[in-house]
Amino acid sequence: MKFEIKRLDMPKMKKLFLFSISSMLVLLMITAFTLINNPDAMIGFWRTGDGKAIVQVYKQEDKYFGKIVWLAEPNDPETGKAKLDKKNEDEKLRTRPILGMVNLRDFKFIKKGVWEEGKIYDPKSGNDYSCEIKMTDENTLEVRGYVGISMFGRTDTWKRQRMKS
Repeated sequence: MKFEIKRLDMPKMKKLFLFSISSMLVLLMITAFTLINNPDAMIGFWRTGDGKAIVQVYKQEDKYFGKIVWLAEPNDPETGKAKLDKKNEDEKLRTRPILGMVNLRDFKFIKKGVWEEGKIYDPKSGNDYSCEIKMTDENTLEVRGYVGISMFGRTDTWKRQRMKS
């Protein structure tokens, strides 16, 4: 009994390879476009640019909010207790823990991949900033906090996290 192995000629293999790659790219582009065009695309868990916190973005009615759900260093090294919002301008809020704090508020979906008209609170400085969020791909947010106009601000890049239950 003889077995015959049939070889594809190079032009056919090349066409098949190019077709496969093209199909995958089209599928990837459609998926990315759909996610970025989805108002709820930023719902999920995001690691901040410095890697020291994870923020859970969620929707409440027609607005989007974010809550700090993980800190690399949740306890104050001086006291050994939960880190508190010590730098808040409002004295009454200085005893609230940073872990569990809502730091993104009132964002509206404006257009594909863009949420604006919200505020971001920075517990490191104790300041509230105007903020806009842009989704550059399904796993990346550019979070820009600013005072007055967007030109006078800072952008932080956040990466999506897959949380284990």
